[in-house]
Parts: sequence; C-alpha cells; structure tokens
Amino acid sequence: MITENKPVASLSLDLDNQWSYMKIHGEEGWERYPSYLDIFVPYVLNVLKDLDKRITFFIVGKDASLEHNHTALKAIVNDGHEVGNHSFKHETWLHLYTPKQLEQEITKAHETIAQATGQEPIGFRGPGFSWSHDLLEVLREKGYIYDASTLPTFIGPLARMYYFSTSKLSKAEKQDRKELFGKFSDGWRKVKPYRWLFDSGRELLEVPVTTMPIFKLPFHLSYLIYLSNFSISLMTLYLKSAIYLCKWTNTQPSFLLHPLDLIGGDQITNLAFFPGMNVSSERKIFLFKKVIGILSDHFQLVPMNEHVRHLQNNPRLMGKSIRVATNKTNGKQKTN
Repeated sequence: MITENKPVASLSLDLDNQWSYMKIHGEEGWERYPSYLDIFVPYVLNVLKDLDKRITFFIVGKDASLEHNHTALKAIVNDGHEVGNHSFKHETWLHLYTPKQLEQEITKAHETIAQATGQEPIGFRGPGFSWSHDLLEVLREKGYIYDASTLPTFIGPLARMYYFSTSKLSKAEKQDRKELFGKFSDGWRKVKPYRWLFDSGRELLEVPVTTMPIFKLPFHLSYLIYLSNFSISLMTLYLKSAIYLCKWTNTQPSFLLHPLDLIGGDQITNLAFFPGMNVSSERKIFLFKKVIGILSDHFQLVPMNEHVRHLQNNPRLMGKSIRVATNKTNGKQKTN
C-alpha cells in the first residue's frame, strides 16, 4: 500500500529468455527456443520474497505460448507480481513494423501471456527500448494503460557499439538492430512520466526507464553492476547521485532489471559467453540487495501498475503531455 511518507519508485524486470539473448547476440540454435525460465523464475521469486518486494515482469509472448514455461510464468502471478507485455517475437526493430504487423504482434503476445498466467497485461515495454508512434496507437486501441519503452539517454549508440563488438551478428542483422538501445536524439526525451494524447481524445501514460535527471545517464542495474567491477563505492556514489537528482527534480523513478543482472554463468552455463556472466550469481544477488536497500531508504518500491495508479492520482508528478497526431495522407504519425 502506497503511503505519503516517501516518494514512489517502481521495479520491473524484462524476462528475456535464453533464446532471446542468443538471438540478439547472433548465436546459433536460438530457433529451438532454449529456456532457463524453470531455473531463473523460482530463483528470482525467492530473492524477491526474501526482500518482501513485488515487481513487474515483462514477459515475451513466445515463451508464454510454450506449455513447458507455464508453471514458471504462473508462479509469478501466484506470488503477487504484475505481468506486462514484452512483444511476441522479441525483435528489437518494432519501429520497422507496419501497423498491421504491430497489431498482430501485440495481440498474439497479450493473448498468450493472459492464457499462461491468468492475468491480462495493461503495460508494454518494447525489446531493446524499440517503439514507434504506430505502436503507441496500437497499444491505446488495445486498451493498454501505459507504455514503458523509452530510454531517455544520449549514450544509446555507445552501448550499441559495445554490444555489436561482442556479438556474432552479420552485417544485415546489425542493420536490423541499428536502433538497438535508442538513438542519440533520445537523450532529449523526457525523464518524468507523461501522457501521450491522441486525436481520438484517448491517452496513454508513458513511464520511461528512468535515467539520471539533467545528465541523462542510465542507472539501471546492468550499469550499476558494471561500475561495481571497478568499485562498489563508485557504484554506490553513482546510484546515490542519481537518487539525489531524482528527488531534487521530483522524479519518481522506474528502475529496470534484467535476468542476467541477477544470475551468473555458474547457473546459466549456456550463456557463459555473454558480457557480465563471469560474475557469480552470489555476487550479483549481493549487489542487487545492496541497491534495493539504498533505493528503499528513499522510495516506496512497488510494481509498475501501482506506480501508474499513483501517477494518475498525482498529475503534478508528470511532465507535460505530448500530442500524437496522425497524418491522414500517408498513414505516418508525427509528434507535435
């Protein structure tokens, strides 16, 4: 239950599976959809239970369509967590999809997630922070309450360059993923949540993955773990600086997690090649608990659906709305 004694922050985890990491990294065999959900989901649910925290899991529809994943996915809802839509095929180029393709992608993922978990998603996050105005329109038409796909940072191209340097992707595959982690211009996007306004009069709440206000530097767990390799004190200083700027600007953060932030190559041996998987699971959980402890000192940590309701009841916490107008002559959309 949200009280008034602390500002609110939300926790969410993009439940990218083994095959989706292999796919985005250019590894052979992803088409067989190898899964670690039977290992990772009970593992992370136990950690969250120890911390007495509930979060939002953004689930990939393909995983929800496979019956052998249902026990793990159902356990998420049984433990009181929210589920969100993370697309069906987990392709990081949703901005290249046509409106019809987007409608099919969102609908198929929604239906399979609802069937597998017993809970209908009301929020969406694009894989690799991919999104488009057509996607926003589809989400609104489908009755979604919020989108959480934007990452307002200038350093997306640097993160993409590093990622490509460690991958086995072909030139054509890199071209498809040329906007993975966003463009430089995304740094000008809002950090605070805001509303998309449509010509139809409908609205969609955007809850960006929060970056450091003013500087627009990411501080979700992947970056913090990277900094901890140099110094835990440096990681802590960086996180506390981000928290100070969030509180100074009255920004209530949305804090992002990924599976490989919490588990190492000692347990997921087939992904030992992936960056950061040389860090043990034990150390990752130690760092995660330290980060959650610091965040909890300053914020009430809740799933995204509760954060969204809090924002809807407190519009002063949101940035200025952005109107999405449809160009009727060519079907494209523009932002005013």
